Amino acid sequence: MTCRVNTAKLRTSAVRALSFAAVAALTLNPALTPVLAADYRPAAQAAPLAADGQMNARFLSLGVGKSIVIDLPRDIKDVLVADPKIANAVVRSAQRAYIIGAAVGQTNIVFFDSAGQQIAAYDIAVKRDLNGLRAALKQVLPNSDIQVDGLGDGVVLSGTAANPMEAQQAFDLAVRLTSANGNGSDKVVNSIVVRGRDQVMLKVTVAEVARSIVKQLGIDLTANLNYGTSVVSFTNANPFTALGKNLVDGNNLTTKFGATPSVQATLRAMETAGVIRTLAEPNLTAISGESATFLAGGEFPVPAGYSCDPATHVCTTQISFKKFGISLNFTPVVLTEGKISLRVMTEVSELSNENAITLSQAVTSTSVNSLTVPSIKTRRAETSLEIPSGGAMAMAGLIQQQTKQAVSGLPGLMQLPILGTLFRSRDFVNNATELVVIVTPYVVRAVAQKDLSRPDDGFAAPADPQAGLLGNINRIYGVPGRTEPARNYRGTYGFITD
Repeated sequence: MTCRVNTAKLRTSAVRALSFAAVAALTLNPALTPVLAADYRPAAQAAPLAADGQMNARFLSLGVGKSIVIDLPRDIKDVLVADPKIANAVVRSAQRAYIIGAAVGQTNIVFFDSAGQQIAAYDIAVKRDLNGLRAALKQVLPNSDIQVDGLGDGVVLSGTAANPMEAQQAFDLAVRLTSANGNGSDKVVNSIVVRGRDQVMLKVTVAEVARSIVKQLGIDLTANLNYGTSVVSFTNANPFTALGKNLVDGNNLTTKFGATPSVQATLRAMETAGVIRTLAEPNLTAISGESATFLAGGEFPVPAGYSCDPATHVCTTQISFKKFGISLNFTPVVLTEGKISLRVMTEVSELSNENAITLSQAVTSTSVNSLTVPSIKTRRAETSLEIPSGGAMAMAGLIQQQTKQAVSGLPGLMQLPILGTLFRSRDFVNNATELVVIVTPYVVRAVAQKDLSRPDDGFAAPADPQAGLLGNINRIYGVPGRTEPARNYRGTYGFITD
């Protein structure tokens, strides 16, 4: 009798062992179980009973069209599915069921035994199948750590990306793969954090050389002719109109012939040549994707209107200010390693007396107030370009040549071959300008303050004997003829560029 009992116990133990091995094999062996998405939890065993005797519901996440195997500790008699359109349960054996996701949504499934007791309860959340999107992101952006999670009918992107360009690519790919028509940006939430945002230093060089040549030559004739009691006066004054103003006033040679009658000739001649060189090199640093603005110059007042007091009849001029100088505005975006997209606007402006206007206002019947408003000569360039770090590009190259020539004189006489020179004036103006704007961006990172130098390093005010006796405006360091000992620099120093 004892041997039979032991044999039965051994047989029962062996069956339980085989059943446990089979369950473990089905659960752990990928070849025997359905393929589970990376964000799905593995099949959970039944939870212990709560204090009130009811089974606590377990959360289970599924993809649309995906399934999961549920093994229960007791035989299944009845199954309750709250919404079969969201998920369904298929019982294949007494203690095994398959839960299949049908549509995006939430529902719950409860299993009961033959006694009506609850065996297990599951809260089912059916989401999009995001494995394809994960694989695509891993293939397109292998250096980024981007997580994909489903939220109802939408998608949440989180994690980190190397630069803003990769974050935007991940967002565009998620929009494309989660929407059938490619217009599902409202269903994708982009929470990707860009790690180590790059900083871009932009070096702009504005170089301009302007040459001008002005030549003016004219003869003014004045004559007084007497015929008995009649006097005939002749005056021929020829203006210079090419520049709009006369440059030779005061540079005259006057000759008078005869006493009565008399002829007076005035020779006016002027030749000028000038050159202007402009060099500006503004440097500015900004974070990738942010804008930066730089201005070195000033503001000058410009009349903006008049306001009068009706009681006192006193009018005052309203003043506004206009900026001028060297300005730089740019927005960099680091696309890939060492590749930069730039939106650049640079401007070099200066005050000029050309095209200036004079405003006059009568104060009293005998006095007039006048105000001269200068004009602004501006060279501006604005464009978008794509350039590698450390590369230079001529953003604007302008060669301009302007020639003006005007001849004024007395009609008829000025056309005479030789004597016509006495009755005309010639004005010649030639302006040539060459402008080049060179843009050079660098991907940079900060350095220690001790590795940088300032323009005032080494400057010190002179002592009274040095200023009074030697006329020095700053102290002189070092001894003539003595050289500094050689220094060996190790590692990187100065501006560090990638």
